[in-house]
Amino acid sequence: MGPDDVVAPDERLSWGKTIGLGAQHVVAMFGATFVFPLIMGLNAQLAIMMSGVATICFLLIVQGKVPSYLGTSASFVGAVVAIRAQAGSTSATVTGAILVAGVVLALVGVLIHFLGSAVLHRVLPPVVTGAVVMLIGFNLAPVVANIYWPQDQWVALLVMTFTIICAVAFKGFIGRIAIFLALIFGYVLSWLFDKGFGKITSFDPGAGKITTHFRTNFQGIKDAALFGFPPHTQVVGGKEVVGWHAPSFSVAAILLVVPAVIALIAENTGHVKAVAEMTKTDLNPYMGRAIAADGFGTVVASAVGGSPTTTYAENIGVMAATRVYSTAAYFVAAIVAILFGFSPKFGALVASTPGGVLGGITVVLYGMIGLLGAKIWKENGVDFGNPINLVPVAAGIVIGIGNVTLKFTDSFSLTGIALGTIVAVVAYHVAKALAPAELRARAEGAVLTVGGRETYGDSDGVDDLYQDDARR
Repeated sequence: MGPDDVVAPDERLSWGKTIGLGAQHVVAMFGATFVFPLIMGLNAQLAIMMSGVATICFLLIVQGKVPSYLGTSASFVGAVVAIRAQAGSTSATVTGAILVAGVVLALVGVLIHFLGSAVLHRVLPPVVTGAVVMLIGFNLAPVVANIYWPQDQWVALLVMTFTIICAVAFKGFIGRIAIFLALIFGYVLSWLFDKGFGKITSFDPGAGKITTHFRTNFQGIKDAALFGFPPHTQVVGGKEVVGWHAPSFSVAAILLVVPAVIALIAENTGHVKAVAEMTKTDLNPYMGRAIAADGFGTVVASAVGGSPTTTYAENIGVMAATRVYSTAAYFVAAIVAILFGFSPKFGALVASTPGGVLGGITVVLYGMIGLLGAKIWKENGVDFGNPINLVPVAAGIVIGIGNVTLKFTDSFSLTGIALGTIVAVVAYHVAKALAPAELRARAEGAVLTVGGRETYGDSDGVDDLYQDDARR
């Protein structure tokens, strides 16, 4: 193909080129897809495997019209952290709540497919959607400050700096895999620090307390088999070692997780619009299918203990850079991910990622997730001079970020993300109903835009805040 040629979703290249492009897509999604399972306390090997399965399901449901890869979603991280903080919670509780959220997302997609998106925009206008995305991201700030950063502050600082430089200094594909490159950089840096400075005294997640230990530990990698299925979840020495498992269901956990559906609706909408613009194709008839397919992918993944899924902006960036939109490349990427999932040694390598490395990466990613909410406001021209937009959303954001708790009984309460989302959505519509007609008129008519002509939004945050240089 020539430099100006475009390969449409239903067109095919030679197998050699298709496999090469599929490999690029694997690299693009790799970093964030296994970072977020680690943060949520789920099995990264299983997450990689199920991301491949979910991607194949997605491509079949959209009939190959919307090329995309389904990696691990970051929108659930804050809620999962809150669930983990509750007494008696397990990984099964986490995946059960995620599964229900997947069902809700799939149902929303079905409704959009048959009724159109107008109803959705009336219920969740951009001011509310942006607020929910913002509070989901910024609610995670204490996780960085209290868990990851203190494990090795200097490695975290250097990895953060590397991530920022890599993301903004390099155009095209290199900039889009900044998280993956930062993981490699941080891993090598931690190993060099072990050799040069010796052990560090800090919190050790493996031991569950402060110990003196090396930053890197390769013993688990040496002990793991090269080929095999991800392990079953078990309790060893009183501590849960997560693997595949059946989900269990808790109302409190479900209420914490369901608000993430709003963020997933926003990012899937933005991604379909971005792909439609790049391929010069009307994909509105497939908008509902895409959202439902993402929900179905999340249900399939979480049903066996895997991570929630979402469409990935990094892979959309690869398409923009290569001008190849063939869905065959995504099928190849999915199959490669499934093969990685059959290697316990790979899973052990991922699980051994030093905490300081995660600290440096998450301090960037969590902030970018939060700022994506502001990006939604900006792109949709939300008027904060209107108290209908300002007052209820302000309350919801502070409740979500501050992790405010509303206690009903000793066994049930609403906290942080769940409570903030409810306040933002309900209070907005109450305020709108009570406001004078002229204020209501100023708040009417906005249609959700996420990812403008040259920007794309994603739950992992990597491509949310800078333009697609590859298209220039």
